[in-house]
Amino acid sequence: MVLMSLLRPAPLRSLCAALIAMLCLAPQAQARCNGQNLLAEMDAADSAAVAAATAAQPFATGNLWQASKEGQHAITLLGTYHMADPRHDAVVARIAPLIAEASALLVEAGPEEERALKRDIAADPSLLFLTDGASLMEQMPPEEWAQISAAMAARNIPAFMGAKMRPWYLATMLAIAPCDMAEVAAGKGLDHRVMDLATDAGKPIRALEPHTTLFGIFETLTPDQQLDMLRSSMLMEDRIADYANTLAEGYFNEDSRRIWEYLRVMAQDFPGYTPERVDAEFAMMEEVLMSRRNQAWIPVIEAAAAEGPVFVAFGALHLAGEKGVLNLLAQDGWQVERLPLLP
Repeated sequence: MVLMSLLRPAPLRSLCAALIAMLCLAPQAQARCNGQNLLAEMDAADSAAVAAATAAQPFATGNLWQASKEGQHAITLLGTYHMADPRHDAVVARIAPLIAEASALLVEAGPEEERALKRDIAADPSLLFLTDGASLMEQMPPEEWAQISAAMAARNIPAFMGAKMRPWYLATMLAIAPCDMAEVAAGKGLDHRVMDLATDAGKPIRALEPHTTLFGIFETLTPDQQLDMLRSSMLMEDRIADYANTLAEGYFNEDSRRIWEYLRVMAQDFPGYTPERVDAEFAMMEEVLMSRRNQAWIPVIEAAAAEGPVFVAFGALHLAGEKGVLNLLAQDGWQVERLPLLP
């Protein structure tokens, strides 16, 4: 699965941050990633294919939106980027008055959900770790495990610990570039800064989904699919800083869907991938990690809007697409308007 650098549910980011902090990685980590923007390296044909695929999606660009409907309070929606970045300062300044006007903030996982998730894992480590049976080192060929071990070493993750992680969890850890580990440990991506604004303004913070959603997502993947996810994370390892920078630039250009379509085109050149495999994998991941969750969020958002104006924040990739949150609201009779993210 080549997508985990883009699709990391909010509770999972919190878990990654907790593990990184426990391993004391933040003081040893490198500075913020300053890799290349891979979009600039595409040839003309690939660039045109990515542009066309992006343009075909409803609400393909934009990070800040407002939805209105007769008889309902307004819904303000912010697509977020989960890593810390100094450019968030301007976004925070822009949205502070909007949160002050809202009756509540809705996020993927609020403080109580993050605490509940950590309690569950403390009570049952098997949610994240292989507590019986073969370790990952025993399940994988030596040459593959050597590559994964080198990637873990670059992130200061002990090999003995990584060998006992569930494959999907290790894959999400390795989707974080070594130069981004300190940012994850700091836990100050835009999601948490939005929650800080709501707390300071005295606004209630509600979750869009139960804190157990994370495990339900990955339980839908077979053991072989989870191992494939781990293997495919290595396909990006040699340019992981470039992928991290490309994702960040895509977000701040309000063009995150383009990164999704870029990966779809580029994945066809990865070893072992065919167009058919790419299409199947992207369809499955979009359905499991985005579309189903988006559809479940709509009644939660609408119920909150029935009580008062609401501010909703979630990963930017959930905004666009046929089953994106914005199009689902539009299909339900909401008038959706893009707002300027910055002055």
